[in-house]
Amino acid sequence: MEAEGLDWLLVPLHQLVSWGAAAAMVFGGVVPYVPQYRDIRRTQNADGFSTYVCLVLLVANILRILFWFGRRFESPLLWQSAIMILTMLLMLKLCTEVRVANELNARRRSFAVLPAQALPLASGAVECIKMVLMWTSGDAFKTAYFLLKGAPLQFSVCGLLQVLVDLAILGQAYAFARHPQKPALHAVHPAGTKAL
Repeated sequence: MEAEGLDWLLVPLHQLVSWGAAAAMVFGGVVPYVPQYRDIRRTQNADGFSTYVCLVLLVANILRILFWFGRRFESPLLWQSAIMILTMLLMLKLCTEVRVANELNARRRSFAVLPAQALPLASGAVECIKMVLMWTSGDAFKTAYFLLKGAPLQFSVCGLLQVLVDLAILGQAYAFARHPQKPALHAVHPAGTKAL
């Protein structure tokens, strides 16, 4: 009798949690790209972002939408794909604009190239770790969502593969952050003399 009396609270609470999970599914995938978009826009430097990430996510999400026409699945997964496609197109647009502007500026001025320093490389690796951690948490949530909601098996398998790839990338980024490659400060000529 007491459980029946709590139905007025449990049913709306369950619905609220379900809506929250659906909203997290729809918008959670783009969250890692928000700080990266802002950093690229602020620094006008897109060198740390690979457009291959956009390519892979565009293809994957377009295929998911096409899959929906053959076998219907939950609408939050469909909306998540549409929003991810829009996000990747925005990232590509920004990266293209920044890279074109940087190339034009580089051609306009000529300057000597100084040896690369290890600190900016380590800094970039730390930034990469933060990004991959956000990817991993998002992919883990997405995979759990697929499993709990009974999404087609292909989604769960792809989610698990994404988490494994994220963990491999995270391991590489962590190893690089701990032991960055030290650049050569000088070159040795074949004759044995050193030059800057």
